[in-house]
Amino acid sequence: MMANQNPYYGADGGFYQPPGRQFPQAYPQQAQMTPQQATQAAQAQYAISQGMLPLEQSYIENILRLNKGKQATLYMTYERGSSLGTQAYKGVIEAAGRDHVILSDPATGKRYLLLMIYLDYVEFPEEIIYFPQTQPATYAPR
Repeated sequence: MMANQNPYYGADGGFYQPPGRQFPQAYPQQAQMTPQQATQAAQAQYAISQGMLPLEQSYIENILRLNKGKQATLYMTYERGSSLGTQAYKGVIEAAGRDHVILSDPATGKRYLLLMIYLDYVEFPEEIIYFPQTQPATYAPR
């Protein structure tokens, strides 16, 4: 079998696509973007580089990350049949991930690793940050 006769590659050397089926491009070409789309893409890249998702995806872990160092009370409800039932944890937000939050209680020195799956809601005694304070600079297209 010759190298170019691999059944997964077309005659032009590109990846084989069954007739009549077109696969969408994973990422649109920069030249095909409107100025608004380019701005949104730049903002999304900035947010990702800062360790958070784009602004239109305001997930709980991002909001908790933005409020790192603030006092909060986290209310958790555990599975039925569990002896824990509903619990409230009060402390300072140290970190937050996709599936967990780390809370420290300055009064006792304890640190809690709490799973988001049990989180009902969060109370803050002060104003919270919902959007990042710094936004990427946007420039008009040339």
